[in-house]
Amino acid sequence: MFDISIFNNMNNEEKLKNMLLMLEGVVQDKNDSNLTKLCNASALINALIGRINWCGFYLAKGNELILGPFQGMPACTRIEIGKGVCGKAALNKKTIVVKDVHNFEGHIACDAASNSEIVLPIVKDNILYGVLDLDSMELERFTKLEKDYLEKSVEILKKYIDFNNI
Repeated sequence: MFDISIFNNMNNEEKLKNMLLMLEGVVQDKNDSNLTKLCNASALINALIGRINWCGFYLAKGNELILGPFQGMPACTRIEIGKGVCGKAALNKKTIVVKDVHNFEGHIACDAASNSEIVLPIVKDNILYGVLDLDSMELERFTKLEKDYLEKSVEILKKYIDFNNI
């Protein structure tokens, strides 16, 4: 059973360190499907990052990102690589932190409540497998500390998930 209240008295870095430990725990079982692992990863990250309204994955298929497991309101089901924040992070294979999505040229508004966003590409051996996308209703929501820990989260996912078999 997951009890989020155990994190109430932790500072942000302690919470993020624990998120990595728990993430490894929910994705390392070889008997779980890769899809199951992504579902639990999105739920865990959503719960522990906090103050976000959407957290999930888009998986690369051809020249598109296809909606994968997520937490939040219904979202765009397909995003062309190179379009919007997710598509640009995928194209450039680099994390993008957007302080105000309304000032990001070409932003795709799946949830009108979103004001800031962070997108982390999932790249292994220079092959793009998808992106981890988080949105917040707050402007300038995502810190460098969170960016660093979310990038570590992606490294854990790449270690335990076979993105070729989702």
